[in-house]
Amino acid sequence: MRHDIKPNERAYSTKEVAEELDIATPTVRKYGQILERSGYEFFKNGSRRVFVQSDVEALQAIRDTDKPLEEISQELVEQQQERLATSETTEIAGSDTYDTSLNDPQQMRELLMFISKELAASREMNTQLANDMAEMKTTMSRLRQDHHVISSGIGNSTQKMTTKMEKLIDQQKSHYEEMLEEEREKSEHLRKEMEQMRDEHRKEWRLQSDFNQRLEQTVNKPKSGFEKFLDLFRK
Repeated sequence: MRHDIKPNERAYSTKEVAEELDIATPTVRKYGQILERSGYEFFKNGSRRVFVQSDVEALQAIRDTDKPLEEISQELVEQQQERLATSETTEIAGSDTYDTSLNDPQQMRELLMFISKELAASREMNTQLANDMAEMKTTMSRLRQDHHVISSGIGNSTQKMTTKMEKLIDQQKSHYEEMLEEEREKSEHLRKEMEQMRDEHRKEWRLQSDFNQRLEQTVNKPKSGFEKFLDLFRK
């Protein structure tokens, strides 16, 4: 299992990697699939890949190489395995990266920013899917009207063709509905994850605040008569 993320290391989405390397988003996905087929490991947020700097450098190596893709991907996998093996021998026992990020405001902000971007992308996808569904319904309505007009003056061959068209449209509609439901579930999962992290962060602040109050009360606690007597000799 991969464990080489560094404290405060930036996480990139697929879109951000595409902008960083000046390549298309589908190309980033293609390179990622090629690497995974060779045994490369990515961090995952559900089914989405989350890239760190070493991953960006690996994708850049694929972009800039003249070697066959399978050959360069195998070399990158071997480099990652060596890096992970070295990391295992030098790692110091302690809290995992996830827990550390909760105590590090900068890491928390970056993580929340990444999740917010993912939520925004999911909302944009939901809106696009809803628009596609509305357009599909309009198209279906027009096709049915055209079918009614055509069916009155044509034979069985046209009837069969129209039936195939309606079946294809229904399949596309079902596919869009499944995609829309999947994106909604992912959006809900990310929202719950972000709320949970915020609650844990608030809990950490409350514990720290309670400790500070107890410390202040201890410092300001009135002195006993014996302590006042000792103060006379200290002056």
